[in-house]
Amino acid sequence: MDMAMAARLGPLGLPHAALLGSSAAASTRALPLAPSRAPRLPYPLPHFPTCRRPSSSSSAAAYAARPRPRRGSPRLLAVRAMASGNPYAAELAAAKKAVTLAARLCQAVQQDIVHSGIQSKADKSPVTVADYGSQILVSLVLKMEVSSGPFSLVAEEDSEELRKDGAEEILEEITDLVNETISDSGSYNISFMKEGILSAIDDGKSKGGPTGRHWVLDPIDGTKGFVRGDQYAIALALLDEGKVVLGVLACPNLPLSSISNPNGSSSGGQVGALFSATIGCGAEVESLDGSPPQKISVCSIDNPVNASFFESYESAHSMHDLTGSIAEKLGVLAPPVRIDSQAKYGALARGDGAIYLRFPHKGYKEKIWDHAAGSIVVTEAGGIVTDAAGNDLDFSKGRFLDLDTGIIATNKQCY
Repeated sequence: MDMAMAARLGPLGLPHAALLGSSAAASTRALPLAPSRAPRLPYPLPHFPTCRRPSSSSSAAAYAARPRPRRGSPRLLAVRAMASGNPYAAELAAAKKAVTLAARLCQAVQQDIVHSGIQSKADKSPVTVADYGSQILVSLVLKMEVSSGPFSLVAEEDSEELRKDGAEEILEEITDLVNETISDSGSYNISFMKEGILSAIDDGKSKGGPTGRHWVLDPIDGTKGFVRGDQYAIALALLDEGKVVLGVLACPNLPLSSISNPNGSSSGGQVGALFSATIGCGAEVESLDGSPPQKISVCSIDNPVNASFFESYESAHSMHDLTGSIAEKLGVLAPPVRIDSQAKYGALARGDGAIYLRFPHKGYKEKIWDHAAGSIVVTEAGGIVTDAAGNDLDFSKGRFLDLDTGIIATNKQCY
C-alpha cells in the first residue's frame, strides 16, 4: 500500500524551512475582560446594523463616542473587496470579524490553561468553555452582519451536555466569558442570558448539503494543541450550492512570517495570523491585530531530496508510519513537520512547505469543518487538495466527507 500510495503522490518537495514546536504559547496575549454592563437580551437576535444612530438627544454623546472601525477592519475591507469585484465581500468581512472575536476569547482561556498547568484534555472544563464560547461568538457575528434569510451553520458543538443536570456552573462560566468578550471588544451593545447561550450553540446543528448557503465552523481546531499551549485555529468557511466559496483561518499562535527552523523560532516577532481566501480572488494573510492583508502563494519547490512534509502532531489523527514510509520511498531526507490544526493549511498556502499528508486510521470519518476553510486557502494560493485517489474533496454530502483513504495537499509542482 505504501508503494502504491507513493506512486500516486509523485515527486514531493518542501523547503528546508520547517515549523514550530511548543514554545509559541509564551507569545499569546491574554486580553483583559471587563465586566459586561450591557442589557441582557433574548435570543434569537434581531437583524439590525451594528452601529445605529440614536433617536434621542440624550444618547447623542454616547453615539459620538462609539468605537470606530480600525484601518483594515472587516467593514472597511468589505468596501475595498466590493470595489475589486469580490462577490462575497460582505461574507468575507463578517467571517474575518467573527473568527477574530472568537480568537480573543480563546487566547484568554488558553493563557489561563497554560498558567494552571493543565497538560491534557482529561480536565475538559477550560477547553469546553473555549469551544462553546468560540462557536457562540462566530454565530453571533454572522447573524448580526450578514444573515438576512435562513441561517445555516454546520459546527462541531451542540448544547446537549450543557442542558444536563450538573452543567449549571460551566454554563454560567461560558455565559460570563462570552458577555465579557463582547463587552471588551466594543462590537455590540448586547448581552446573552443562559437560554440564549444554549440557543446560539444549537445554531450549529445544520446538516449542510448540496443546496443553499451553509457556514461551516470548527470553533477550536486542534484542541490538544490548544491545551498544550501550541497551535490551534478557528476555522470558518462558506458553502454555496455545495462548493466552498470562502474560508478564513484564525491562528493565534502561528507567527505572521514564515517559520525559519524546525525548533519553532520565527524570522519575525509578530504572532497571530489570519488567513483568508475567496473563490477566484486568491488568498491573503494578515495579523490578527489588523495589519493590511498580503497576497500569499504556495512555494515552487519540486526537489524531494531536500523535502519535508506537514502532518498532524497527534499520531491518533494520522498514521505517521504510513506517511514516513511514503517519504522514505521518495527519498525525502528531512523529518516531518508536525503541527496541530488547520494552521498546516495556512503555512502550506504561504509557502512554508510544499505538502501536507493526512491518513487517518481505518474507520475514521473526516468532518467537513476540519478541512473546508483550509482547503480553499491552499487552492486559492495556487495549491491543490484532493483525497488519496486524486479526487477533489466534496463538501456537499453533509457533515462528513466521503473520500478515499486520506487527504493530500500540495503545491502543484509536487502533485
